[in-house]
Parts: sequence; C-alpha cells; structure tokens
Amino acid sequence: MSDNNKSLLNDAGILNLEDASVVMVYTEWNDHIINELVAGCEKSLAQYKVAKTNKIVVPGAFELPYACKQYWEATEGTGNQPGAIIAFGCVIRGETPHFDYVCKAVTEGILQLNLQLPVPVIFGILTVDNEQQALDRLGGAHGHKGEEAAITALKMIALQRSLAKS
Repeated sequence: MSDNNKSLLNDAGILNLEDASVVMVYTEWNDHIINELVAGCEKSLAQYKVAKTNKIVVPGAFELPYACKQYWEATEGTGNQPGAIIAFGCVIRGETPHFDYVCKAVTEGILQLNLQLPVPVIFGILTVDNEQQALDRLGGAHGHKGEEAAITALKMIALQRSLAKS
C-alpha cells in the first residue's frame, strides 16, 4: 500500500492467495480518476502475486451492478469464476439531484449483489462533491482507494476460504 495511506485498512490475514481471481468492473466516466483506481488495485494485487485478473468496462456507475451480475452469470460453471469482484466508479456531485439517484442506486445494487452472489462485490465507488476530493483518494490524505479495494477483496477471499474449511 502507499506509504502515505492514512487508511486503517491493513493487509493482515492475506496469505497464500496467489491462486485467487479478481475481476475489476469499472466505468468510462471520469476515466482519469478510474484509471488511477484500477492501477492502484493492480499494483496491490501484483504485490500479493495475484495474476488471475480480468477487467470489464461499462459506460457509467449505474451500470456497474448489472455488469457485475452478468459477468458472474456468464462465468458460472466454467471454472473461471472470480473469488471477488471489485466495482470502480466515481460519481461527482453536480447541480442536479442526478448524483443522489445514481449513488443510491449503485450502493443498493452492490449491496444486493453481496447478498445474492456467493462471492464478495467490493464497493470501489467514489461518491464525492468535487474532483479534488476524488484526487485526494488516489494516494493523498485519504489513502489510495484502488489499493484498499484490492486489499478488501483479498481479505474477503481469505475469509470465504477460511469459512469453507470450517
């Protein structure tokens, strides 16, 4: 993780996950921010030698839950299903209530996926008032949310594996 990461999230409990598979589903909107989230995620996954990754691009944040579910269903029974899915997006408040509707829908969609799918769907969506707040979450005062999403995914895969052994 970044040296200047102010997050309380640490990597304790991530052991021997080289065989893990993670899919990143991310948006085209605010691509300069999203690309940094994805790059941070890839950096952290590589640090733990997780090489089985896939990336899916969707137009906007509203489409993230649909794409996550469709990816899961398309890979069901193929042996290529991921151990975790990470959804990346960045919704920046504007002058209309559109921000509120999109944030609520995406949040509820990711929640529903976590209750329905047998793998975790990690919430990597930045919901910010302005672009600077988003940039502050790419390695600034609020840590690197892409790196944190990768750590969260790996911790959840480890949790799922430990529960399966119980």
